[in-house]
Amino acid sequence: MHKDGESVHVSEEEASGGSKEGVVRWVLIVGTLLAIVALSAIWITGAASNTDPDADNANVSAKMAADREATDHLGAPLPAQTGEDQQQVRNNLPVVEN
Repeated sequence: MHKDGESVHVSEEEASGGSKEGVVRWVLIVGTLLAIVALSAIWITGAASNTDPDADNANVSAKMAADREATDHLGAPLPAQTGEDQQQVRNNLPVVEN
C-alpha cells in the first residue's frame, strides 16, 4: 500500500484480503472427477455382478402372463343358447336372446 497525495493505492491481494492461487478451482475439479470415478465404479461393478440380465423384468413378465390368462375369456363371444340347435347370427355375430 502506498499513498500518492490524497489517494491510497492498494494491491489486488491486499484489497481482497487473500491470495489468488486458484485452489478452489482445483478442489472443485478434483472432487468432481473423484465423484464421477466413484459412481462409475459402483455402476460398473453392479452391472458386472448381475448374472441374469432379465432379472428385473422377470416379475413384470410373470404378472403380465397371469393377467393375460385371467382376462382371456373376456374377449371370447358368448355361446349361443337356443332351445333349438339353430343359432341366430346378425352382422356375423352370434345372437343370444334373454
